[in-house]
Amino acid sequence: MAVLSKEEAKQIIDKVLAFSKADETSANLNGSRTGNIRYARNSVSTSGETTNLSLSVTSVFGKKSGTATINEFDDKSLEKTVRRAEEIAHLAPDNPEYVGMLGQQNYLDIKSFAGSTAAINPDFRAEAAFKSIDPCAKKDLTAAGYWEDSTGFAALGNTKGLFGYNAATSVDFSITVRTNDGLGSGYAVRDVNDVSKLDVALATEVAIQKAQASSKARALEPGKYTVILEPTAAVDLLQNMMGSMDARNADEGRSFLGKKGGGTRLGEKLFDERVNIYSDPQNLEIPGSPFGGGGGRFAFGGGGSDGRAQEKVVWVENGVVKNMYYSRYWAEKKGVKAIPPPSGFIFAGGNESLADLIKGTEKGILVTRLWYIRAVDPQTLLYTGLTRDGTFYIENGVIKFPVKNFRFNESPVIMLNNLEAAGKPMRQGGNLVPPLKIRDFTFTSLSDAV
Repeated sequence: MAVLSKEEAKQIIDKVLAFSKADETSANLNGSRTGNIRYARNSVSTSGETTNLSLSVTSVFGKKSGTATINEFDDKSLEKTVRRAEEIAHLAPDNPEYVGMLGQQNYLDIKSFAGSTAAINPDFRAEAAFKSIDPCAKKDLTAAGYWEDSTGFAALGNTKGLFGYNAATSVDFSITVRTNDGLGSGYAVRDVNDVSKLDVALATEVAIQKAQASSKARALEPGKYTVILEPTAAVDLLQNMMGSMDARNADEGRSFLGKKGGGTRLGEKLFDERVNIYSDPQNLEIPGSPFGGGGGRFAFGGGGSDGRAQEKVVWVENGVVKNMYYSRYWAEKKGVKAIPPPSGFIFAGGNESLADLIKGTEKGILVTRLWYIRAVDPQTLLYTGLTRDGTFYIENGVIKFPVKNFRFNESPVIMLNNLEAAGKPMRQGGNLVPPLKIRDFTFTSLSDAV
């Protein structure tokens, strides 16, 4: 069984720790069952289900550490893995930035597991695919989509008394619809923990409407425009910004939060006063992990987590940068709290719908999605990329016609200084992101891609 209960996971971790002869030992145990179905040209092409259960053991002597992994769980194999980790540690050089393992932590109760998602089977996935393919085929449109559901757990423990466990479920669904002449394209993406909140037919209908409406696009001159970024477009730039709020990078002058000549911009007003961003692992729409701090862009718990407890953190308040995240080493060096990266963020918007933002726009461009985003300058967070799958011209509060896609050059920092309105947030990529109305968004050239 790939998904272990809290008691089963603790039993394995306790055995591992009992075999330890090192100064410190930690164990990360992760398991999942993941199912998927993929379709293209209105026909299912692949489907499958995988299970995985793995254990990672880290042994430490002084400042030397070694890690070994295994997917066998009999006592002999567990002990062999501990001995291997210790052997690697003895051979390793000292890590001058090593910080001792954490002791017992008080973890929040996170409701990230949904029984409805855990119960998904192949028939359920096939029915979801049918609900997406059938309306497209009936309208002489071509659908390509991907569905993936996962049920899993992460557990961790160490010889200092730390133990944590979290079970979670997730569903990701994306659909691209094309007109058969190849000139129109629409897109929709949804992600949830509880599959009962996912309406595949409704998401497909959104993509259908965009595909039909985006055919016969006209060319507009590149330049600065008022844009409305749908959450599917806004999330990409916002994720890049949130992934750049590491304190060490700022202190060392390698990010947009660093000052020339030294210091950081913590406490400075960098954005429009309506920008408020926070994280809350107990949020019921985007429940996170109770533990994090693994050093990646976002800490979803599990392998590599150092066990720090996640909590509600305000990152930007009324446009002012209130917090950055720290490795434990850098926090100790600076004498501050070691805040881990968030497992997801919430951009607090308003109550206006996307339709409301469109109605309030005299002239502008509606952007469904951004893609092929690449960094131009990490110190200003300047990015380039392309619009895709439905870009439309707005005049007097009405969508007038589709336009050819653009290449953009823009920084989320500048973008959030040019904020005109933020609508009602919706879940995107494990975050809550509103549609954003931005003035003077920079389009640099046209793209012939649909």
